[in-house]
Amino acid sequence: MISFKNDYSEGAHPKILEKLIEINMIQSEGYGYDEFTQKAYEVINEKLGVRNKKIRFLVGGTQTNLVVISHILKPYESVISADEGHINTHETGAIEATGHKVEVIVSKNGKITGKQIEKFLEENHDSEHNVFPKMVYISNPNELGVLYKKEELKNIKKVCEEKGLYLYLDGARLASAVTSKENDIKLNEYKDLVDVLYIGGTKCGALFGESIVFFNDFLGERFEYSIKQKGALLAKGRVLGIQFLELFKDDLYFKIGEHSNRMAKKLKEGFIRKGIDFFVDTETNQLFPILTNKLIEKLEKRYSFLDVKKLDENRRVVRFVTSWATKEENIDMFLEDLNRA
Repeated sequence: MISFKNDYSEGAHPKILEKLIEINMIQSEGYGYDEFTQKAYEVINEKLGVRNKKIRFLVGGTQTNLVVISHILKPYESVISADEGHINTHETGAIEATGHKVEVIVSKNGKITGKQIEKFLEENHDSEHNVFPKMVYISNPNELGVLYKKEELKNIKKVCEEKGLYLYLDGARLASAVTSKENDIKLNEYKDLVDVLYIGGTKCGALFGESIVFFNDFLGERFEYSIKQKGALLAKGRVLGIQFLELFKDDLYFKIGEHSNRMAKKLKEGFIRKGIDFFVDTETNQLFPILTNKLIEKLEKRYSFLDVKKLDENRRVVRFVTSWATKEENIDMFLEDLNRA
């Protein structure tokens, strides 16, 4: 069975594993105070075009969103998200479990706009009887694999600044975003577009791990206390530091994104040649083709992919995801089977 179900089915990029084995017996400080983690902080600051910004590593995306959002918001404050946002659809109420309401805006292709945020604030919040919105959460690419363009983020940031909201960007698949042919945001430009972001590792070649970066210095104050209180402080913190140090060595992070996007493009072109439509058009490593029930049944005999939702009695929206580990020969094999189906 060949899987196109997600981008973390395999372990980690071989270069990361080689490095972990190489330093395995070196003794170091715990909890992220080791030399590897400290060096990784320096490298990421450099890649982002900033100096001395607070960076911390956590294990996974849901954990990261939970700790960051609960750290920044006061007990009566809420976070605004697109209806397709990961914190609203795939985190088992993790944010609400910390006492913060996720307030939802109906999105188009998973994206929200500055105007929508303005309208939402005008219509829904007028007194202390409501929760007080203080943050906007977005992801790039978003849950449907669609990219935010620079002007879109500028508009959202402008509204956030005018209304006193913080802008937090989930970059679980940021490697795919920054290397997409449709992308117009360089990694070192995010410092001017958001207050906080995390650079995804789990879905971008690491065993596990996400890198949180606070561009807004105030928001990062005493963040270590929130990490520890939420049970997210890893004793063997160097395992995270080493992985990100390796990911940003010789542009490996970008090469991983480029490969996953290239494999997705080849897959997409094969679907198009077959006359298959897409639920949403994407230029990243997630594809959402609309397949007939009959075709799904045939393909499922050799391949796994995610069943997203029923479109009508005969068709369903499914998701295919490619990664650093996707083999081109597996793409070729799938397309041959698709053409014969």
